[in-house]
Amino acid sequence: MRDQHTNKSGGSAKSAATTTAQARNREEDTSSRQPASDSNLRTLQDFKKTLLEEKKIGEETIESLNKKIDATKKLIDDERINLDGLRAKLKVVNEQKDAEFGKFTELKNALVTARAQMKSIDEKASSSRSRKDRYDLVNLNNQLDQIERDIQTKKLSKDEERRLVIKSKEVATKLYSLRAIHKKEDRYRTISIQYDILKSKMNKLFDQKSELGEGIGKIKSELDELLNLRESLYEDRRKNIRNVREADAKLEMVDTQLNAIQFKRTRTSSEQRARRYPRGEGKENRYVSSQEKGKRSKENQDRWNILKEAALKKMSGGEKLTFEEMKLIYGENGSID
Repeated sequence: MRDQHTNKSGGSAKSAATTTAQARNREEDTSSRQPASDSNLRTLQDFKKTLLEEKKIGEETIESLNKKIDATKKLIDDERINLDGLRAKLKVVNEQKDAEFGKFTELKNALVTARAQMKSIDEKASSSRSRKDRYDLVNLNNQLDQIERDIQTKKLSKDEERRLVIKSKEVATKLYSLRAIHKKEDRYRTISIQYDILKSKMNKLFDQKSELGEGIGKIKSELDELLNLRESLYEDRRKNIRNVREADAKLEMVDTQLNAIQFKRTRTSSEQRARRYPRGEGKENRYVSSQEKGKRSKENQDRWNILKEAALKKMSGGEKLTFEEMKLIYGENGSID
């Protein structure tokens, strides 16, 4: 009896040792496979951190670019307002110039005509003895009055009277010529003064036009630079928006892979617990269940393949996967609950 008990105890000990060894082997096998999964997980987590940082930097850059674009737009609007103001002033100056230019041309022609008339009269009266006599209207008037008095009051012979009459005609002719010259000179002087005033006004208008033209040209140049800057900012913003969107898509793919890894780890852990601590199901039941799983119909297998292919296409397209779809991709082949 003691030997039988000893044999039974020895058998139980061997069985327990065998079970312990198998469990240890499974744990060692699991631990040997674990580092690769952990390494992949750490790589994905580091990549996710990098993507999150890139996204954050991109969003901050976009915000900064938006502020610069708004500031540039305000400058463009201000410059356009200034440009419209200068153009309005230039329009007024051009209207004034056009209105005064006709008067200016008319006065200029009148001045040329008056100068020519003065020159003609001056040439006709150039036979006088001196310039002083030519322009001494008072003296000529006195001479003419004296001659007329002498003719009327004095007793003169016919020769003396004839000489005085001839001299009276000469003095009267000279006086008429000088009065005409003086009249032309007055007219010329008046036209010349008006012409000088209008000429000064026209020069001022031309200076204003030139100054406004330079201002308009300067603003146009600044506007071109601002518009080029705005377009450059737009292009930078478009690039950063694309980068942020690409980072979002990559983050979604990384999250999908992380979820899949977590799912596989959870499932593996559950399977390990189920193998270690079976819930009253005998080997026969597990064997039957295994046989049933192994004998899935072709119809169910085809259905599983179709669903898995659809899930793979959805993942390759960057779409977010459901939990069931991740099970199809990362679970065991043909396992449909």
